[in-house]
Amino acid sequence: MKDIPCIVLSLFLFVSGCAPVISKELRTKVAREITLRELLQDPDLHKGKLVLWGGVIIGAKNVKQGTLIELLQKPADRRGRPRDVDQSDGRFMALYEGYLDAAIYSQGREVTVAGEVKGKRLLPLGEIEYAYPLISIKEIYLWPPKIKERFHPYPYWHYPWWYDPYWGHW
Repeated sequence: MKDIPCIVLSLFLFVSGCAPVISKELRTKVAREITLRELLQDPDLHKGKLVLWGGVIIGAKNVKQGTLIELLQKPADRRGRPRDVDQSDGRFMALYEGYLDAAIYSQGREVTVAGEVKGKRLLPLGEIEYAYPLISIKEIYLWPPKIKERFHPYPYWHYPWWYDPYWGHW
């Protein structure tokens, strides 16, 4: 009987650790059938609909309307985190009506955004004009950076006899 509170707490922490990062209320309103690929073909056709995408930040800047974030869409895992794959349907712009620090929402950071389709913005991308689908952010989640563990390249042919490449001579 004494272990029941511990078991309940452990179960709660386990389940909450797997919970999606965007609110359930918003997730129920998302038009899941709309892909970025479809939106790239005709953004005006889907104006007003809610989408939920994961992506990697290419750039962010503060403008009069808020913070404009350029994202490279990536397929998401079941929690909504962009997967680390070389696959994407393209780029899109997300406008947050408020201030987000561009030093924090910086290049390479992963986000999950839910927002309303507003149309498109034609902006230069290299030497071409790119029609970025534009969404107005309702919710955004900035994922913590992934920690990459240091790989130790042992065993060396000479280790451990006389030299450790990380620490020098024994």
